[in-house]
Amino acid sequence: MKKLIIMTILVAATFTSCSDSDTYQDIETPPVTGTPDPDPVVAATYSKNVKSIIDANCIGCHQTGRSAGFRPLTTYAEVKNAVENAGLLNRIQLQTGQQGIMPQAGRMSQANIDAIVKWNTDGLKEN
Repeated sequence: MKKLIIMTILVAATFTSCSDSDTYQDIETPPVTGTPDPDPVVAATYSKNVKSIIDANCIGCHQTGRSAGFRPLTTYAEVKNAVENAGLLNRIQLQTGQQGIMPQAGRMSQANIDAIVKWNTDGLKEN
């Protein structure tokens, strides 16, 4: 009988010592402090994200005096124009061996293609 009374007291003490603020939500979700950033995703820009890709993959041919000098891609305005009016996005997304792929030597990395597509999606910003 003494064991039953002691067990009952221990169980009761355990339940009464828990505060009602110790819910799973309180434990698992840290409190929010400060104002959250409304748009944590940074927009892609030509200067920061695209210029180096174009320089490394396109300028060899797409500059004055080269085989594709008729469509230079040496400035922000020229690259923006090629995206808006000359199908640059479509051509860089073709598979190696497909007619019209750019660069002609073969498809650039998917990460580079994604960066240029994101730049377009983000509004073709310069800086």
